[in-house]
Amino acid sequence: MQRTFVVGNWKMYKTPSEARDFALELVKELNGIKEVEIAVAPPFVSLLPVWEVIKGSDIKLCAQDVFWEKEGAYTGEISPLMLKDAGCEYVIIGHSERRRYFKETDEDVNKKLKAAISEGLKPILCIGETLEEREKGETFKVLERQLTIGLEGITHEDFPKITIAYEPVWAIGTGKNATPEQIKEVHHYVKSLLREKKGETKGFVRILYGGSVTPDNINELIKTPGVDGVLVGGASLRVSSFVTIVMAGRRK
Repeated sequence: MQRTFVVGNWKMYKTPSEARDFALELVKELNGIKEVEIAVAPPFVSLLPVWEVIKGSDIKLCAQDVFWEKEGAYTGEISPLMLKDAGCEYVIIGHSERRRYFKETDEDVNKKLKAAISEGLKPILCIGETLEEREKGETFKVLERQLTIGLEGITHEDFPKITIAYEPVWAIGTGKNATPEQIKEVHHYVKSLLREKKGETKGFVRILYGGSVTPDNINELIKTPGVDGVLVGGASLRVSSFVTIVMAGRRK
């Protein structure tokens, strides 16, 4: 049975010195936790300072994005090879904020996913519908498109390396949550779709829930059938709230 997976996405918060100090506090509180797999995703400039603190601990390093080339004249981009050398084990791909603000397409996501896997990184593929799409009854249509294109060319052998994070766009940073029934329905649909399209039958692919995850709702979320963990935004920026969420994962 796979462990509960808790990932803290720090987004564009914490300078390198702040991130280092924060990581020191997390190691004090969370090192030795074996029942939960824990990862943190600092901004690019803070990856190395955080890695210097957490290496050898039970906390793993995750990047927030990646480019699909190993190297080249791509000003401002970061390659999977660079992330691997900086200590990253995981990388978030296709977050709704990347799709919304930087116009990432499903095809871009697919290229990033393949590049990450080719360099030994484990992708966390984000999917999710907007409020308008949900109200139009298009949730499953949107998720099918994101998964079909995003996972194109991915072999069955690569499935154990992938985690999927369902983040309804309307719940990210809004304080709103999908209900347990909505989450259960979507996670069941995603697992069924993976079986249908990719022959995924052994439960290798973990599915996380993300979207205004807090200490107040984590116990309900983590007990929802089909939820293998959580992708945490704002609540991962405070030691006490992130620790509370991780501890809830121990009780799943």
